[in-house]
Amino acid sequence: MSGGRSETAVEGQPAGDDRATAQAVAPARHRTGRSASRGALRRVGRQGLPFLRRRWRAVLGLCAWSLVEFVQTFLTGFGVAQALDRGFLAGRPGVGLVWLTVAALAALPAAATARGLFGRLADLVEPLRDGLVRRASARALNEALGRPEANRTGAVSRATHQSEIARDGWAGLVMATRSCLFAGAGAVVGLAVLAPPLLVVVLPPIVVGWVLFLATLVPMAGRQRAYLEADERLAEHSGALAGGLRDLAATGGSAGEAARYSALAAEQEAAARALAGWSAARVAALALCGRVPPVALLAATPWLLGQGLTAGALVGALTYLTQSLAPAVHALMTALGTAGGRLLVVLDRFSERPAELPRPRPGAAPGAATAAGAAPAAAGVALRGVRFAYGPAARPVLDGLDLTVAPGEHLAVIGPSGTGKSTLAGILTGDRTPSAGTVAWLRPPGEADGGVPPGVVLLPQQPYVFTGSLRENLEYLRPDAGEAELTAAVDALGMRGTADRIGGLDGEVRPEALSLGERQLIVLARAFVAAPALLVLDEATGRLDAAAEARAETALAARAGTLVVIAHRPASARRAERVLVLDGPRVVLGPPTELAARSPLYRELTGEVAVPPARAGE
Repeated sequence: MSGGRSETAVEGQPAGDDRATAQAVAPARHRTGRSASRGALRRVGRQGLPFLRRRWRAVLGLCAWSLVEFVQTFLTGFGVAQALDRGFLAGRPGVGLVWLTVAALAALPAAATARGLFGRLADLVEPLRDGLVRRASARALNEALGRPEANRTGAVSRATHQSEIARDGWAGLVMATRSCLFAGAGAVVGLAVLAPPLLVVVLPPIVVGWVLFLATLVPMAGRQRAYLEADERLAEHSGALAGGLRDLAATGGSAGEAARYSALAAEQEAAARALAGWSAARVAALALCGRVPPVALLAATPWLLGQGLTAGALVGALTYLTQSLAPAVHALMTALGTAGGRLLVVLDRFSERPAELPRPRPGAAPGAATAAGAAPAAAGVALRGVRFAYGPAARPVLDGLDLTVAPGEHLAVIGPSGTGKSTLAGILTGDRTPSAGTVAWLRPPGEADGGVPPGVVLLPQQPYVFTGSLRENLEYLRPDAGEAELTAAVDALGMRGTADRIGGLDGEVRPEALSLGERQLIVLARAFVAAPALLVLDEATGRLDAAAEARAETALAARAGTLVVIAHRPASARRAERVLVLDGPRVVLGPPTELAARSPLYRELTGEVAVPPARAGE
């Protein structure tokens, strides 16, 4: 959307009520946050557990590498205790130094295992991000197919910002959980070995802190969800405004849109404040787990000494608490409280699987051709009163256009930049929906009416070529194409040199190693193989030289059922049967030989000279 109004705005909301509206709406959302978060846990769990089961080898590998941290944690506190009790306090400094050396050396293997840890971590993290990006892209494509004219800046947030939140949050959560489990286990085992009564003093505040912390997870996730939703609404509205600033200034709609923007910003602010309000409970939980146990240990020292606790065991216990257990618990609580909440909300937003995108039917070509060189069944299109504008207040680029492209026709479209040529290409192929008017496709005999017929292909200016064999690239729209058809396409488009340099049909195509002209040739050859019923070239030959462009257009005109060329060279217009000259709402249509006399714009764009009519008697 550009210009006028945002789909998220409230009509008629006065600017002075922006903050009050946001604050009134926010509590209603927060009341549903707890139940929504519980539902999110169930939804994410249903898909998360199979994800982990499929990667059990990576989980086991991560645990195996983490055993080093368990041993390091145990030896650190135990070594300090033995250094005091058996060494320095017993008058044997040599023994004390040996035990301190053991405690110090225990940290060395942990540094050496970092590579193994992060290798296993990548096996858990990168597949998650890749899957989320695929879901975001599929969802955006499905939405675009349903309403191609709508603005969807939120899809960019899902594919970039939110997928990165999930990736970083998942990585941090995995590492913090692993460290807390193995470092905490090493510390608890060490405390039990030094003196079992230590557990009676140390564990209760840690357990209470964890209970308090876990009680905040669900409401925090609800607040996080509200914040992300507010952020996405603000991003979508900002994207809509950015595309229509000139229209807003011209139509005087700036004040209304500024008020709506302020309301969305206030709503985001309210969500952020509600999220921050739970930080006090988090701080208390962290204090109970990290600060209280050492204080409790010191306060209980007289009682512990009466239970046979040694000075070395007391110092070793303090070492466990301050150097291992408290940092590990603090890291996990921080990860769960911040990254964990965001991760749950983001994963829940991705939990709905998008519908599968339509795929080419095996054994069926986009066009009606069944053999190399066979003429496809042509499709045409009829436009009646078509109007298209990029926003309610924007000036239409097409207005009241009537146009019939007959099946089998070769039409060229020319006009200055910004007159709607690419917009028309999208309408002809069903990629754009007009603001008014009708579009009817003239189908080959025997095909049922309804929607865009199969075999309608649009080639844009930027060619899509993917890494893979040349054969796979050419078969992209026609999976059942035979060897003869692929070879015919290579020869017809004059790309034998490019094919030989790649290594033939089975050679690998590396897009970054090809020029834009070579990529366009591959895409044009792909369309030749597909033999579409209606082919629209939206300046898809712009990187070819004049001779290569003429060869490509001639080959495709003979191969495709109907060809429409958005022309950027005068020669393309001269090769067509008819030419449509676009100049905003004003259009002129006719054979190129007639337009030279009828249209000054045609003469200006093509360099043709009007031939004056012959006078009587000459």
